Amino acid sequence: MFKIDRASWIIISLVGALLLSMWAIFNRPDEAPSWPDTIEGVSFSPFRAGQSPQKTDYPSEEQISRDLLLLSDRVKGVRTYSMEETLSAIPRLAAPLGMKVTVGVWISADIDRNWKEIGTLRRVLAEDTNNITGIVVGNEVLLRNEITARQLSNYVDIVRSMANGIPVTVAETWDVWLKNPELADHVDYVTAHVLPYWEGIPVGIAHDYVFERYDNLRKTFPYKPLVLGEVGWPSEGRQRGGAIPSMQNQAKFLRKFLQGAESRGANYFVLEAFDQIWKTDEGAVGRYWGIFNAEREPKFPFADPVRPVPEWRAIAGFSLAFTVLILALLLRDSRGLVHGGRGFLVIVSYAISMAVVWMVYDYSQKYMTWEQVLVGAGLLLAAFCITIVLLAEAHEWAETIWSRSHRRVEGHPEGVEGSSPKVSIHVPIHNEPPDMVIETLAALRDLNYSNYEVIVVDNNTNDDDCWQPVQQWCEQQEGSFFFHHVNPLSGFKAGALNYAMRHTATDAELIAVIDSDYIVDPDWLKDCTIAFEDNEIAIVQAPQDYRDAGDSLFKSMIYAEYAGFFGIGMVNRDARNAIIQHGTMTIVRRSVLENVDGWSEWCITEDAELGLRILEQGHRTAYLPHSYGRGVMPDNFLDYKKQRFRWAYGSVLILRHHMRYFLSLSRSKLTSGQRYHFVAGWLPWMADGLCLMFNIVALAYSVLMVMFPYVFNPPEVIMTLLPIGFFVFKLSKMMVLYRWRLRANIMQSLGAGLAGLSVSHTIARAMLAGLHTTSIGFFRTPKMADGHSLWQAILDVREEALIGLALILAAITIGARDDAYLTDTKLWIALLLIQSIPYVSAVAISMISTFEKLPTRLFNDKPEDSLLGRLSETVARADR
Repeated sequence: MFKIDRASWIIISLVGALLLSMWAIFNRPDEAPSWPDTIEGVSFSPFRAGQSPQKTDYPSEEQISRDLLLLSDRVKGVRTYSMEETLSAIPRLAAPLGMKVTVGVWISADIDRNWKEIGTLRRVLAEDTNNITGIVVGNEVLLRNEITARQLSNYVDIVRSMANGIPVTVAETWDVWLKNPELADHVDYVTAHVLPYWEGIPVGIAHDYVFERYDNLRKTFPYKPLVLGEVGWPSEGRQRGGAIPSMQNQAKFLRKFLQGAESRGANYFVLEAFDQIWKTDEGAVGRYWGIFNAEREPKFPFADPVRPVPEWRAIAGFSLAFTVLILALLLRDSRGLVHGGRGFLVIVSYAISMAVVWMVYDYSQKYMTWEQVLVGAGLLLAAFCITIVLLAEAHEWAETIWSRSHRRVEGHPEGVEGSSPKVSIHVPIHNEPPDMVIETLAALRDLNYSNYEVIVVDNNTNDDDCWQPVQQWCEQQEGSFFFHHVNPLSGFKAGALNYAMRHTATDAELIAVIDSDYIVDPDWLKDCTIAFEDNEIAIVQAPQDYRDAGDSLFKSMIYAEYAGFFGIGMVNRDARNAIIQHGTMTIVRRSVLENVDGWSEWCITEDAELGLRILEQGHRTAYLPHSYGRGVMPDNFLDYKKQRFRWAYGSVLILRHHMRYFLSLSRSKLTSGQRYHFVAGWLPWMADGLCLMFNIVALAYSVLMVMFPYVFNPPEVIMTLLPIGFFVFKLSKMMVLYRWRLRANIMQSLGAGLAGLSVSHTIARAMLAGLHTTSIGFFRTPKMADGHSLWQAILDVREEALIGLALILAAITIGARDDAYLTDTKLWIALLLIQSIPYVSAVAISMISTFEKLPTRLFNDKPEDSLLGRLSETVARADR
């Protein structure tokens, strides 16, 4: 089942070796000074997982004792922050271990709590444990703007009066001390916090920055002893300017700082002993300042060289294994794909594998609540879906450029006549402009083929002026045109085609179908029936081309969008005998059509469903990449949307109806390549449905980010980069393939892209509707309809306009957050704006459709030079 050929294994090995080398290079050991045997002090908060002072859930004295014992041979002293509950027992518990304690008195705007803290301090001092070497009154209370400097000074004076000679201080950030120098008159020594991370200082210069602030403070307060009350670096969290949290950076910073502090004889407390999971008010980074993790394990080596990713070998190994699994699926049917294409898929697979494995690894290093686990699972599911679609897109890219297996239907040598089986051409019509239908029938009359009949079935048209002129024209022909007006007739277009089948000449071997607006080439039947000399061929399909692309800018844009499917996707599918049958320009072997019971009247995309049923019987199909007929396109954006809704909705019904064959639960003759191409062809539409749900969630999350900026941070960078990268990949693929296969210029490619994006919301609604309904009725695409006014065009896209506006407003509002300069916030804003592009495109294309005289340079009015008009030439050139 899973097979990779020798050439692909060689490419995998070469690329894998290169990537392993890169992993090894980027993870070379980073030398840093060794950690001292003992350090001066650490900030000590002994809370464990599930405990929090905010919930008044404190560690037991036994847990505190174990933590102090762990630290006792590594640090000389600890600093606490509060006297609440069991925290007041820390001096007593540390005394037997010979550890010094600088006790903290928590001061806030809560006056009652402040007096309670002071009262507890009085009781602890009375115990006289002889290991309290300092008292810190308040911790960054001025920074939080909870009380004034004068009020804080009063608290300090009160504590000093009861301290029995123990030095008393205040802990504030270095800049607060410089702004409030009068505080120094009330303290015995200055305790300043210097945390380069919060100031966006890169880790390479962060230790120097600390000592610059240290020297500045010493000059400002020359007669006061100075203690660095908090110095540290987080191992996880959001990047702030040039400050990147990581385990490697934490180790580098602290080891370099400790070396500098020792040489200067500085007093300090490292922030902090243990990761504190309860600290969420500082964002994700608040949990990750500990030297030890929440399980009391060292987070980095104290003496050995530090590697950026210690587990890089495991990550590289899992990435390699995941890559092989992906390629076993992508390359299992890779005949005709040259080495360049296989190499491309190998590189893409490696990139995706490493991204996915890294996301799982990165999340495994975090402390998560159940809410975050749920969000993470959702994000990983979204990443998985993006990965599947991206791989399908990459496979199409590779097949288009590097495949050499495009099939050819060869004609007879000149002067040699082949057989001319009788063809019954069926033309279903409903409420069509009679002049247009007569023009279509006149082109059929002029075919360079003698053995055929034309059956026109008008179903359920109530206006006699629409169908009677067509009937009269048919009656004037020489017996090969037959007209049937049937009202009522169920089954929509499929019902009309089944009716035509019942009235087909008994000697007809082939059934051809064209829409009422198609002007066919005289050589259509002569060239296309040749393929049926191969008895295994059941369907011959030609592209759906259009003749009105030069009428307006709107039509030229949607023409370019149509051309991508018929000129790229269908050619690739043909190589795997997996084409999607269209409802026009198609020819079916009659015996096969009868054996599969005709057209399915339950399905609104009866053409694609019939083609799939025929393939399930093991028959072959042929796609001729040559324009043999041209119809007309929707005249306004609403009709364009409705047509795309029908196609997408029908695909879901087909998938549901035939799922058992795709999953091999029922017997069929579908090959793995056919299964792949049908599912892969629908994946981008499924992705549109998922994208709509993602946008709703993204908007809700953005509202929470605005309402609660200190609680809800942007998603992880890698999670945001993945959909952004997916968008860039798809855009690049479209630009490359349009140029390569269709020889499109930049403007045509961009026009196609905007047109495709403009119906993304419509496709999303269709895909979601198809999951829980079975029929919404058949929508016929009107031919030669009137255009819409500008106001009507805006009303036609009111949903898209509202969602697009909401996404843009969300991006603007988040841009007003204090952390808008941070990388993850910028990326989230960028993602919201990217997600708004399809909705903005819908509004733009709908408005463009109202300007019928808007000039276009996307089409030059020469059908033979159009994107599909020169398709056979470009396919032949690509194969060479």
